[in-house]
Amino acid sequence: MGKRDNRVAYVNPIAAGRARGPVSNAGPTIQDYLTRPRPTWEEFKEQLEKKKKGSRALADFEDKMNERWKKELAKNREKLLSEREKEREKKAAEKLKKTNELLQKATDKMKKANELNLKTTDKEKEKRELLWVHDLKSNEFCFLLCLVKHSPSSSSSSSSDSSSSSSSDSEDEDEKKSVKKKRKRKKSRKVSDGSAVESDTDAKVSSGLKKKKKNRDGDKEKDERSRRRKRKAERNHKDSSSDSSDESEGEDGVESKKQKRSSEEREKMTDKSKKKRKKKPKKHGRRKKKKRAASPPGSEAV
Repeated sequence: MGKRDNRVAYVNPIAAGRARGPVSNAGPTIQDYLTRPRPTWEEFKEQLEKKKKGSRALADFEDKMNERWKKELAKNREKLLSEREKEREKKAAEKLKKTNELLQKATDKMKKANELNLKTTDKEKEKRELLWVHDLKSNEFCFLLCLVKHSPSSSSSSSSDSSSSSSSDSEDEDEKKSVKKKRKRKKSRKVSDGSAVESDTDAKVSSGLKKKKKNRDGDKEKDERSRRRKRKAERNHKDSSSDSSDESEGEDGVESKKQKRSSEEREKMTDKSKKKRKKKPKKHGRRKKKKRAASPPGSEAV
């Protein structure tokens, strides 16, 4: 059996291409590429300038878009400004309403206060009228007394006797003094009436303040009492806890003493038992020695 022949003949590719002949291709060749039409230097410069400037159509498109965006931005700004103005107007209207309500409340309070003042003034006017009528009556009475005393009969009697004239002069002086005193009393009464009204208001205010002070004092006393009770309870609790701790300590001491005694007794018992155990093996060894001595010598060899 011989080996199979696997050898292949070598073919030169260049020679094979030449043998095939020229290839008919539809596309451009290298010669066509090299002989292509090329622009001159001036034409190339013009093309570069056109590229730098850019196309006019694109510039027009960008201008139109910018105008549209400007219009939309203006509309949005107007809307936002109008909304803000409306919000401001609403806030201003609300503030005006609140101020009007506060003014109405203040006016109502003033009206009520004026009504109360009018009521008080009416009462004071009535009192003044009563005092004025009383003063008129007293003045009329004094005038009548003077007329009676200065009558013609009294004048004739005064001319007859000088002593009676001197007495009448003294009486006139007394009457003038009494009239002056009455007038002073009336003035003092008027002042006292006005001061009485003021004193009534002051008394009411002072009574209200006194009540508040009493209530505050009562609250303070209650708080102090509650604090004192808490402190007493805490002290009692501490005392009771300290007593219980002392008792527990005493019981613990007694128990510890008992435990010590029992432990000591146990130790003593254990010591005694150990001593007994140590003595027993010694006796056992002596017995073995005695047995060995008693046994014959031949038995050990066996």
